[in-house]
Amino acid sequence: MLRQYELVERVLAYAPQADEAMLNRAYVYTVQKHGTQKRASGDPYFSHPVEVAGLMTELKLDQETIVTALLHDTVEDTLATVDEIERLFGPDVARLVDGVTKLSKIETMTESERAAENLRKFLLAMSEDLRVLLVKLADRLHNMRTLHFIKSEDKRRRIARETMEIYAPLAQRVGMYEYMREMQLLAFEQLEPEAYATITGRLAAIRSEGGGEVGDIALSIKQALAEAGLRVEVAGREKHPYSIWKKMAERHVSFEQISDIMAFRVLVDDVGDCYKALGVLHQTWQMIPGRFKDYISTPKINGYKSLHTSLIYNNARRVEVQLKTREMHHRNEYGLAAHWAYKQGGEPDGQVGWLRDLVEILDASHDPDELLENTKMAIYQDRIFAFTPKGALFQLPKGATPIDFAFAVHTNLGGQAVGAKINGRHVPLRTPLGNGDVVEIIKSRNSEPQLSWLGFAVTGKARAAIRRAVRQKERAEVALIGRKLYEEITERLPTQVGKKALADAIKRLKFNSEEDLMVAIGSAKLDDRQVMEALVPGSTANLPNPEDWPRQQRAIAVRGLTPGMAFKLAECCHPVPGDRIVGLRRPGKGVEVHAIDCEKLADGVDADWIDLSWDKRTDGAVGRLRAELYNRPGTLAEMAGIFAKNHANVVNLEMTQRENPFHTYLVDLEVRDLAHLTRIVSALRASDAVAQADRI
Repeated sequence: MLRQYELVERVLAYAPQADEAMLNRAYVYTVQKHGTQKRASGDPYFSHPVEVAGLMTELKLDQETIVTALLHDTVEDTLATVDEIERLFGPDVARLVDGVTKLSKIETMTESERAAENLRKFLLAMSEDLRVLLVKLADRLHNMRTLHFIKSEDKRRRIARETMEIYAPLAQRVGMYEYMREMQLLAFEQLEPEAYATITGRLAAIRSEGGGEVGDIALSIKQALAEAGLRVEVAGREKHPYSIWKKMAERHVSFEQISDIMAFRVLVDDVGDCYKALGVLHQTWQMIPGRFKDYISTPKINGYKSLHTSLIYNNARRVEVQLKTREMHHRNEYGLAAHWAYKQGGEPDGQVGWLRDLVEILDASHDPDELLENTKMAIYQDRIFAFTPKGALFQLPKGATPIDFAFAVHTNLGGQAVGAKINGRHVPLRTPLGNGDVVEIIKSRNSEPQLSWLGFAVTGKARAAIRRAVRQKERAEVALIGRKLYEEITERLPTQVGKKALADAIKRLKFNSEEDLMVAIGSAKLDDRQVMEALVPGSTANLPNPEDWPRQQRAIAVRGLTPGMAFKLAECCHPVPGDRIVGLRRPGKGVEVHAIDCEKLADGVDADWIDLSWDKRTDGAVGRLRAELYNRPGTLAEMAGIFAKNHANVVNLEMTQRENPFHTYLVDLEVRDLAHLTRIVSALRASDAVAQADRI
């Protein structure tokens, strides 16, 4: 453990103007506050924040960050408060400490809720000041180094899994590869102990059998480049055990089949020498096609720059070589921590695009599981590169679609997307993008995100924005139902009510706004009697029995019934405009719309029934048919021709029965109204290809 004077000397070595007294006060404060607390290893607890501060000095970070590292656990684990820290160490340190502090003391939350809230607070603080992330990563790294002292295997595995899923990818996204690799290795040891032991054992065996093979190859590379007049540094190492295991799992191969387990780093003076060295290596040894990557012309999203290639050394050994300048190497290993510049007052000089995306995800996520899912999507790193027609570059996960691209460009563009062109060709929005694709988004101001997009959107930002838009639309539809029901309720009251009565009712029912009240009425969280009593106290005194209460007097007109929103068209009867309809309303659920003669209505005795009617502007729905076709060539094509001639779009076609001489199909059709559907049924019955056709 670093002694007090050693820590201060480290800081003063690279920051002579640092406040030595402040550093000493912070060291003494954390020792006093943590007092006799012990870690699982038996060491004094204050040894942990001191070691975290030591990691921060290795990154040569400013004094506020060092002090934050020393104090980062005091609010969570001692009687210290943020206000006390602000008084003793200033507002910047207090803000940073508060950002790092977890919310684990909230006992009423479930494990996933605690994890999500911790992550939410942490990411919001990080988006304001990246130093929060740097301290948190160092905190997690030191905890992982001492994880083996924890006796509970379940707890060790939980911490390791959280590290692998959240913190190692975060370290990668800010380019701190040294932290990422060590976190992954330590987590891998806990999560897959047998695989860890096997791979590290195999690597040790290769090391002993091969003797100085890594050194020999490094020397050969250096000599080849020196002969070309290049001044280089070459270092070699075996691949990371977790990296090898991941490659084995992804490719479904054994350890013996992984041939490129050696990696070499070549450091040169400038960018031109990177490409010159690459040419020399490719002329000296055979390169492996498909394994060359140029991260200098197209850096990774975290700023990583390098040239990667794979070679076959002496016709036997496959090796990976990374070529970069010395400055690139320094920035690549420690990422944003190596070159993050701060203005006066501690604000970051500039912002990182993916941090803004994470903040959008925080705003859009509705529940803990959704937040964790979308955030993990946002920080994992398998990427492709796609371009706008004007040449702007966007990095997306593999499997991303034009919808993901549209939301990456701008949230409003994603919400208005109706189609896309990839490399000039019209494609569906669910089409996966490839590396280098030029993507043009076709938009419409009248368009809005669709619930079905969640089936193929893969980025956390897109999925969070879609869910938020869907929830807003659903809330608006529920509020509309509630307002129409409210109007019905007020007409049944013994006196006319105005704005004052409504405002008083909102207060009595403890809602924040008129819209909240309408949503509660529309979602059946309030019944008619509660609303009447809140508007006119005493108005229900003479209504002892629920069956005696005044009921709805006229049908509510509805338009644009959207599956999955406030209204849901029942799949048992598939009502279309022209059918007489009724709605079943259950607490907390959308209104399920049935045709009045639907047999399933008998199951809705526990639901609140709403008399509905179709709005004149309703533009169609999906009807379902059952058609029995003769089993002979061309009958299916003839049925499809009838649909096309009647301008009906087939949404789904399924063969349900195959018995000679008939084939039975269920067909879902987009139709304008009941008359349109009836004409189609009549046309089918008149066809020689169709034995029988009925609406179901």
